[in-house]
Parts: sequence; structure tokens; C-alpha cells
Amino acid sequence: MEQDGTSRRRGTEAGSQAEDTEAGSRAADTAAGSPAERAVAGSPLVGSAAGSPVAGAAAGSQGADTGTEARHREAEAGRERWEKRYAEAEAAGRVRDADFTTLSGSPVEPLYGPAPGEEPTGFERIGWPGEFPFTRGLHPTGYRGKPWTIRQFAGFGNATQTNERYKMILAQGGGGLSVAFDMPTLMGHDSDDAKSLGEVGHCGVAVDSAADTDLLFADIPLDEVTTSMTISGPAVPVFCMYLVSAERQGADIRRLNGTLQTDIFKEYIAQKEWLFSPEPHLRLIGDLMEYCAGNIPAYKPLSVSGYHIREAGATAAQELAFTLADGFGYVELGLSRGLDVDAFAPGLSFFFDAHIDFFEEIAKFRAARRIWARWLRDVYGAKTAKAQSLRFHTQTAGVSLTAQQPDNNIVRTAVEAMAAVLGGTNSLHTNALDEVLALPSEKSAQIALRTQQVIAEETGVMNVADPLGGSWYVEALTDRIEAEAERVFEHIGDLAAIAVPSGRHPIGKMTSGILRGIEDGWFTGEIADSAFAYQQAVEKGEKQVVGVNRHTGSISDELEILRVSHEVEREQNRILGERRAARDTPAVDRALADLVQAARGTGNMIEPMLAAVRVEATLGEICDALRAEWGVYTEPARF
Repeated sequence: MEQDGTSRRRGTEAGSQAEDTEAGSRAADTAAGSPAERAVAGSPLVGSAAGSPVAGAAAGSQGADTGTEARHREAEAGRERWEKRYAEAEAAGRVRDADFTTLSGSPVEPLYGPAPGEEPTGFERIGWPGEFPFTRGLHPTGYRGKPWTIRQFAGFGNATQTNERYKMILAQGGGGLSVAFDMPTLMGHDSDDAKSLGEVGHCGVAVDSAADTDLLFADIPLDEVTTSMTISGPAVPVFCMYLVSAERQGADIRRLNGTLQTDIFKEYIAQKEWLFSPEPHLRLIGDLMEYCAGNIPAYKPLSVSGYHIREAGATAAQELAFTLADGFGYVELGLSRGLDVDAFAPGLSFFFDAHIDFFEEIAKFRAARRIWARWLRDVYGAKTAKAQSLRFHTQTAGVSLTAQQPDNNIVRTAVEAMAAVLGGTNSLHTNALDEVLALPSEKSAQIALRTQQVIAEETGVMNVADPLGGSWYVEALTDRIEAEAERVFEHIGDLAAIAVPSGRHPIGKMTSGILRGIEDGWFTGEIADSAFAYQQAVEKGEKQVVGVNRHTGSISDELEILRVSHEVEREQNRILGERRAARDTPAVDRALADLVQAARGTGNMIEPMLAAVRVEATLGEICDALRAEWGVYTEPARF
């Protein structure tokens, strides 16, 4: 936003001609106000849903509610704080030197908002980018400072095949890695386990030991590339393999950066890929949080996932509420370990779905930041902006893709990606058109990558922070989704009171409520009801899906899809057998025995697990040793 005659633009013009143009623009603005002020003057920013419990929501006409001088002073102070932060970022070189003009050549400001003195009631809930409650984004510069990271999810076959795909993604402009694991790995089984038959390498990459992660990241410096790994049940041993591979590369371990999913709550709620009952998993997660806080400060040991909850059939509000509740549970876990919330909370990140309802998704992302900031500050005592800031990765909705007329999926993915960007995502994966049928082919993976690049480089969406902020519709949706989420939190609190009537919660109130909701099947029941209602609406034609119940005629050619040969499984098992024969078996046995002994105590288990990984103990061996000690979890049958 241009304030006090000071432009924040960085355009392509250079030299005195540009300076003269800007000086002329400022002179022309003097009488009528800045371009931003003229654009919003007389236009109320917030239209709140009727009956919303949001404090301070606008009611009646803006003309009838003139507000107070104090409100206007605070809004003006916020504007000045934003201007100062933006100027500091620009002076420090944290604003990209790019063309911030429209396609027609008109310059645009980095931010738009209400004219001074015209802030609507409740404007503090919208605020300014880079400060509490972060509704409009975490950074004062928006994407002018740092664009979102293009992080394409990939993994298939064996580690060598996936490594080749990673190099292709990085060479074509990908900004980081995101590892997809096959089903045996996700369930903590080795490739030659009887339970793995027919599944090796089919929905992701097979990883049996650190030798596989060595191949997976070969020639990719792990201390220079951020790496995300989507795995929860056996997340901690797989993380140890990643760490050992970094050691073998000679990487500076303290410089490692990336994200491990590790979110076990959502496994019980939606995805169903657990190893043990919740309590041992929470112990391992707490150990990992402690280890990362002390040894790998930039690494994020938890990515709280709403994606799988949404893909299971949840509504946008359910996805948001269940995910944030899980996040609060992990905050309570950290606090129960004696960790400083301002130190560990910045290491928590989130993973959301971007579905096809464009505006609802944007509102969901904005509400997520606001809720998280408020709860971290007011409930859990976080004092710093970093600890109050919700950082999230987004993946476009796999469940929205259709096998019918699959080329339409390119359009769906583009719309969903744009919603994620306008909602302020920090990183993004765009699904390939054929993912409804198989893992992406190299061609479809390139189209998915190019989708993000077109959005970033051609559409102008990175020029203005939170460009939809102040829209009546978007702000009303944001308030509505926030209110729905708060009702869910209240219910989880009621479940906690049932679970622990004394109120002396072992970890925390939200955690007690989540664990009770898992045992009672409340979360799965809520998701099932939502999924059933949506499917009924599609079958009745109330919700329309092009190619499925509308416009079903097609001239599409048959789609060529990626097929993983069963030879991959045979070869993986052969190599695994050779590794077992060549390793120091007594050293492996001792390391596994030490790991079990650690599990029987109360100490941190990361170092004993790293010791087992360093001598090439396999994922299945590590997980089986802990299964024998802790038992396995079977979900109660419900009807």
C-alpha cells in the first residue's frame, strides 16, 4: 500500500525516468488520496455471516457504525507497523527485484486495505500481513518477499528410480523434495515380509534400510535441499535413516531443513497407518521433538496433516478443526516434556488439502492462521510471532480427480492450486492428471509442475499480499469456518471431561479429548457422515462433477499410465537379502537389544535408534522389535 507518498513498488523501470514517473504519480495522488485509498474508499471490507459468534463482527450498515477513535488509531498504528516492516525488508534485500505491474503495465501496490479512518468494526480480526492474528499472512512482504516453495510429492519403485525423478524435478525448477513411500514402508514392514507381497514400490518408494536412503538422496546435498517425508507410523526410524544418510554425505547435520509428518493422531482419525497404540507413538514423537530442538533447530519434526482427513470425506470446517485440534495436542505434548513453547512451536507445521470450492478453501487457510495464533497466544502462552505463526504445505485434492475425462483434472488442479496461493500457502504440491489411476508418469508430473510455474510467473498473484482480504464473501466465509471449528474444539473439550473427570490430564485437555474421540469412533463417524452426504448429493445431481454426472460425452484418448513392474519387488528383495548377509549381524542384534532396553525405560530413544540404523538394521526389524515390546493396536469394531 502506498502511504504518505512513499511507494513500495519495485518495477522494471530504472533510472531517472522511473523516478520522474513515480514522482508524478505521487503528485497526482495528493488531492485524491493514494491509488489504494481511492480503490477502497467508501467500500466496507467485512461482511460477516448472520449469527456468527465472532467478537466485533460488523452488524448493520457501515454508515450506522462509525466506530471509535481508538479503533481507528489502532488500525492506523497497524498500518504504520506494516509500512515499517515492509521498508525494513526492502532495505535488507528481502523483496524480490521483479516486475510488480499488471499485464497492461499498471503498477500495483504490495498491499491494499481500508483508507485511514474508514476501518470497519472488527478490522482487528483482519489486520495487516506479518502480525497477529496473521489472517492476511505471515510476512509483511507476502510473496514479493519469498514465493511459495514448489514441492512435488514423488516416489515409486526403488530408491534409484525415485532419485532420478527427484533430479528431474529439481532440474526443472522444483524447490524441494517430498518423499512418497510405498505401503510396506508406511506400515513398518520390510519388502520381503509376507505382508508386503505385491505392494513393493507401487504407491511410493521402497525403503528398507539406510542403504536405500543413501540411494534415494544420491548426489542431492541434504544440507542444501529441504526434504519433506510423508510418513507417520514408522516416521521416527525413517527419519533416523535420513539422518544417517546425511551423515554419510558429510552434511552439516545442524543445517538440515525439512519436515517429517509424524502425525499419528490423523492415522487413527483417517488414514489408518499406525504401528502401536497411541501412547507409544506419542512417546516417540516427544523424543523426536526434544532431539530436533536440541540438534537440528531448523528441521520440523511434525507436520500436522489435515490432507488425509479431507481426502477421507471431511468437510472444510472438519478438516480445519480436527487438524488444529491435533496440533494443539502436540503443543500439549511438548509442554508436558518441559519444552519452551516459544522454542518448539515454530517447528510445528501443517499440511492441508486444497479442494475444488475455490473461496471456501481460501477462507479455510485464512481462518487456520487466525485460530492457531489466538490459541497459541491465549491458551498455551506463546509470546513470539514465530511461535504463533501457522506454516503450512498444501496439496491439491486427489479426491477431486476423476477417472472419467482425466484431462479435466489439469483444470481442477490449477483452480485448487490458485486457491492455495491466494490463501497464503508456504509450499505446494500440484497433483498430476493421472494420479486417480496410478503414480504420475514423467509427462503428467511435468504438467503438474508447470501448473505451479504458470501461476507463479504469469498470473500476477504474487504481486499483492492477501489480495482477497476485505472481500465481504471471503471474510464472511473465514468467520463462519472459524466459528464451526470453535464448536468442534468445544465438543473435544467435552470428550476430555468424560475421559478425565478429575481434570488432571496426563498430557493436556485437548489430547485427552482427542484420545477419547479416537476410542469412541467420534472422528471417524463424523467424517463418514460427511462423506456419505456428499456422495448422495453427487448421485442425486445436487453436486455436479463434469465428466461424471454432467457433460459426460468424451473424445479423450486412452491414457497411458505409469506401471511399476513386479521385477522391482523381486530385485528389492534380492538386494535386501545381500545386505543382510554382508552386515555385522551381532552388531545389529546388540543395537536392537539396546533399543528395546531404551523402550523399557524413560530416556530419549532417538540415539539408540540411530545406532541401530547405522549398522543397517532394517525398518521391519526396528518396528518388529518395538511391536514385540509395546504390542499392536487394533481398532475397535463399530457399526
